[in-house]
Amino acid sequence: MIRALLFVVVALVHASPLSAAAQDGSSLPPFAPSDVFELERAGDPRISPDGRTVVYTRLGFDVLKDRGTSSLWIINTDGTGHEPLVSLEAGVSQPRWSPSGDRIAFVSTFDGRSQIFVHHIESGRTGPITRLTQSPSSLAWSPDGRQIAFGMFVPGEGAPTASMPRPPEGADWGPPIEIIDDLVYRIDGRGDLKPGDTHLFVVSSDGGTARQLTSGEFDHNGPYSWTPDGSTIVLSANRREDHVLQPLDSDLHAVDVATGSITQLTSRFGPDTQPAVSPDGRTIAYVGFDDRFQAYQPEKLYLIDIDGANPRILTNDLDREVAAPVWSSDGRAIYVRSTDLGRTKILRVDANTRGVTEVAIDLGGMSLGRPYGGGSFTVSDNDAIAFSQASHTRPAELAIARRGAVRTITDLNGDLMDHRDMRPIEMFWTESSIDEKRIQSWYVTPPGFDPSKMYPMILEIHGGPVADYGPRFASEIQLFAATGYVTLYVNPRGSTSYGEAFGNAIHHAYPGDDYQDLIDAVDDLIAKGFIDEDRLFVTGGSGGGVLTAWIVGNTDRFAGAVVAKPVINWYSMILYGDFPAFFMKYWFPGPPWEHQDHYMARSPISLVGNVTTPTMLLTGSNDLRTPLAETEQYYTALKLREIPTKLVRVPDAAHGIAAKPSNLIAKVAEILAWFEEHDPGADDK
Repeated sequence: MIRALLFVVVALVHASPLSAAAQDGSSLPPFAPSDVFELERAGDPRISPDGRTVVYTRLGFDVLKDRGTSSLWIINTDGTGHEPLVSLEAGVSQPRWSPSGDRIAFVSTFDGRSQIFVHHIESGRTGPITRLTQSPSSLAWSPDGRQIAFGMFVPGEGAPTASMPRPPEGADWGPPIEIIDDLVYRIDGRGDLKPGDTHLFVVSSDGGTARQLTSGEFDHNGPYSWTPDGSTIVLSANRREDHVLQPLDSDLHAVDVATGSITQLTSRFGPDTQPAVSPDGRTIAYVGFDDRFQAYQPEKLYLIDIDGANPRILTNDLDREVAAPVWSSDGRAIYVRSTDLGRTKILRVDANTRGVTEVAIDLGGMSLGRPYGGGSFTVSDNDAIAFSQASHTRPAELAIARRGAVRTITDLNGDLMDHRDMRPIEMFWTESSIDEKRIQSWYVTPPGFDPSKMYPMILEIHGGPVADYGPRFASEIQLFAATGYVTLYVNPRGSTSYGEAFGNAIHHAYPGDDYQDLIDAVDDLIAKGFIDEDRLFVTGGSGGGVLTAWIVGNTDRFAGAVVAKPVINWYSMILYGDFPAFFMKYWFPGPPWEHQDHYMARSPISLVGNVTTPTMLLTGSNDLRTPLAETEQYYTALKLREIPTKLVRVPDAAHGIAAKPSNLIAKVAEILAWFEEHDPGADDK
């Protein structure tokens, strides 16, 4: 039967986790499920041109409406003057300083639609400057501050329908039929796509009619970068006629602001994205790679002349991916985001010598559920940097990097986290039993942890599979630990931040040897002497759900498993997921009908006959990335085999199950309830 999640959420919010801290007389209570609603993050930090002030999006939750909230706050870079920027009932996003620092543009709702607003610093007045019919994105001021570029969806006509006879007067024939003729016709989190494309617009910063600059059946998404004279906007777009079949092959294009004419600047096969025009207007920095249809292809930093001549690579010797290039004010260097050994950094790349210098570490903290990377940064005219700062004990705070020193200037979560027993993270390395690769792992211990005692363990596996975990705050990991479990997470082969060879070790071989990396890490943690081998549990979502199902198909050593939003049958997923061309071209050697044996050999459904572990399935009802049908196949197979199982469907949730805070809590509640039910040592806890 389907269990109602509401009752689980209510029960867990009001229940006290099993806490060794309470038994040991600790002065602080553990992190609790209801605390999730109190978490805040400093997102999209934007430092002023003079480097004195930062405006950022303060993200939180509304416990009564079970949804996220956002507001604009401003703070001096020395930590003083922290206050709301504007008072609006609707959520806000995309704050952007004008080049002179006298105004801030942002997006909020007006008359029921998202519009561009401008806040004037000196007067303190704010008002909308657009009357748009669709939501604007990727705001970018012109160098003279007179215009703002943005992207906006322009509806298309869609596929024509066949002629129908006129219904009789008073007849109700129901809604008209729907015609679909696009390969990609739905996307996870958005649902069925409406016909149309995203195009580049400009609007006067004083308000007025927005003017469309691009056209055609191609998306022209941001970020947008103006040339210093304001005559041209550089963007990345895939304008191939077969762009749906070659989803990564984008090029840089220069758009003339006066005429809308487009000039293609790059032409190699592969993505050329995130353009940033140099301060002198002579050069464009961007990221990309030569596409070889590999699962993991780290993006490199490139330069190209403004006319498209002389492309050259700056980070060929850096075996890590880079992103989000930003020029230094003097044009001598480019700042980029990169991740190394599970920690996200800001690097400075010299445009002439190609030397790389680390500027700041632990960018991130935006993921609340699981310890993923992310985060953003901006640079002032005097090279001060504002960034979202990750920590293992709290979500993103706002930090400033200046002249080699880093200072945290907000404390959004101290009022909560300073009064909770937030559990520390321990890191260790494992040598793979397959080929001696070094595998990095972290574990979190329960409150009142005593290494002389024995504890149950949860192995939590990241998705992607091309992604990474790190020493970052994660509600789910903290809640598992607060309930009495030692919680282990691992970056097996295939994870990012360890170089291209490590990331591509699972190319056309996933899942596979990454399974053994996970098991080796479990064995190394057990060897530390405080894990009860009879009380091992495993869970993971998306790619982690694939590996969880793979694990229980290969071993019976885990007492319970929760497979979240998995792929169970690659043949069906490739043809039913939201990006079939990408999945097929980059994860497999060809289409499933030509490689049936390969697809089935990598599908957990092929191992279902081996499963003896009690295994629960958990997926959002609106998941289009790993569709619910994948979960249902596995659930039915386990039921037919009479293996203890349960199907949990999260109502109205897409692939990101924890978009609503109550869903994050419910997810953890169901996982813990399943493990408790199948824990051979539960009576001793």
